[in-house]
Amino acid sequence: MPIINVKMTHEDGGATKEQKEQLAKKLTNSFVEVFGRGEKTCVVTIDEISTDNYAIGGKTITNVRRGN
Repeated sequence: MPIINVKMTHEDGGATKEQKEQLAKKLTNSFVEVFGRGEKTCVVTIDEISTDNYAIGGKTITNVRRGN
């Protein structure tokens, strides 16, 4: 069973339920189109990561966004 995992930062309240459903649907449709497998075989997971738990260059994204 294929699993498509999306990781994104949780900012400005995060993605809405509707946005997540739309993303999952479009990713599933793309998978079906490319691989020719049924949509019921495709699992999509969405992980939203706090900007405090994600860092670049030793600085959390929270601090990068603030200019610190």
